[in-house]
Amino acid sequence: PIDGREDDFYSIASRDWVNILALSPDRELIMVRQYRFAIRALSWETPGGIIDSGESPLDAGLRELREETGYAGEGARLLSFCRPNSAILSNRCFFALVEKVEKVDEVAFDPNEEIETVLVPLDEIPPLIRSGEISHSLALNALFLLFLERGLPLPT
Repeated sequence: PIDGREDDFYSIASRDWVNILALSPDRELIMVRQYRFAIRALSWETPGGIIDSGESPLDAGLRELREETGYAGEGARLLSFCRPNSAILSNRCFFALVEKVEKVDEVAFDPNEEIETVLVPLDEIPPLIRSGEISHSLALNALFLLFLERGLPLPT
């Protein structure tokens, strides 16, 4: 800290992550229900993952979307980023948007991934947030940015 005190602090040095918001022509959001070992349950999330060395956040998001869901689209762009937990994590999580997504490929999961792809109409997202069904903090952050980007009312 600024005053020069010393103590032991622990942090996790992780690579940057990316979450991608993928919208179909019918205004459906591509969501995944992914098994998470820490909570021993399926978690509603936006597709995403670790950004590989030398890979841009946007390229990583498009790669993760295709691997996890088999979808690809047009007009991809970065929206923003956040610091997932600056108290213990040094990395960033980027958020990207891609539109007019369509199923173009089969999924290619990592060895320990268990993922179900679900297309969710945008107007069904707020009730999933309110009920706590969508509780993954980075997915919530991504959805917040999507609603701001689209000028949609935020869930209350």
